[in-house]
Amino acid sequence: MGKFLAFGEIMLRLSPPGRELILQTPKFDVWVAGAEANVATALARLGHDVGFVSAVPDNDLGDSAVATLRGHGIDTSGIQRRGDRMGLYFVTSGAGMRATEVIYDRAHSSFADAPADAWDWNTLLKGVDRLHLSGITPALGSVSAQAAIAAAEAAAARGIAVSFDGNWRGKLWERWDGNPREILSKIVAHADLMFGNHRDIALLLDKPFSGDGEDRRREAAEAAFAAFPKLQTIASTARHVEDADRHRLSARIDTRDGHAQSEEITLAGIVDRIGAGDAFAAGVLHALRSGGSSDDAARTGLALTALKHSLPGDASLFRQADIDAFLEGGLDVRR
Repeated sequence: MGKFLAFGEIMLRLSPPGRELILQTPKFDVWVAGAEANVATALARLGHDVGFVSAVPDNDLGDSAVATLRGHGIDTSGIQRRGDRMGLYFVTSGAGMRATEVIYDRAHSSFADAPADAWDWNTLLKGVDRLHLSGITPALGSVSAQAAIAAAEAAAARGIAVSFDGNWRGKLWERWDGNPREILSKIVAHADLMFGNHRDIALLLDKPFSGDGEDRRREAAEAAFAAFPKLQTIASTARHVEDADRHRLSARIDTRDGHAQSEEITLAGIVDRIGAGDAFAAGVLHALRSGGSSDDAARTGLALTALKHSLPGDASLFRQADIDAFLEGGLDVRR
């Protein structure tokens, strides 16, 4: 099998302990974080050859982030040391009827200020057969947007498959005058696999989809396939939030020839939902890379995202055996 390469910002996530408010007590739990890094971590834990491209400052924070990824088996040779600051974000976990809140502190980070020509894609893409990107990188600003577009173009020019996760971040886009539709469309135009739902597609096409449920998702998928000739697969989840501790979740894979739809499952006693979408993406990529069908991809993606909800921090750290156990349905103690 070939090599996955993910490109994006690696950050530190700071959260109050338990479900406290920020600085309710003067403590933070800290995790290495970032959507693309989460996907890379999950894939490496599932046994794949994975590299990560990013930039961190040459200090103890950057050292810790790189060491964490390397510890999961990720090739970190593509991580540059440049700039002066690490991107941060703060997460206050929700409880009951109180929603989870996110505060970003990412402006002028080492990664956000790295220009498009900072990345030597001739070297970075050697031996790679899939590049994974997300909509978070272009949301950081014009510099990162151009870098993300250049990465997608470099992969496409070399015949390397591109997967793209919409990962809409309104708080980041609001901070500058970029055109999300124009910028994201330039990346999706090179992707064969997209993670996103009808809302993401509506943004890209400037077209609302007024149906409901599965019919609306299929209508949106067919519109995306018509607009983007390279696009072959769209993977998505449908989430219904009852409260912070209890969600209902299903997964779906749309292709040009049809679709696969999982049953809806209930997630109770949620520990941490941050990073769950990245776990879903990794599960789908893992299943497809392993030769699975669309149905396998939907089931595996759903299994890994469900498991991630049970784990604090950003990244899924589960193995194939954990996915197998989940799909078998055994919830009693494994002895």
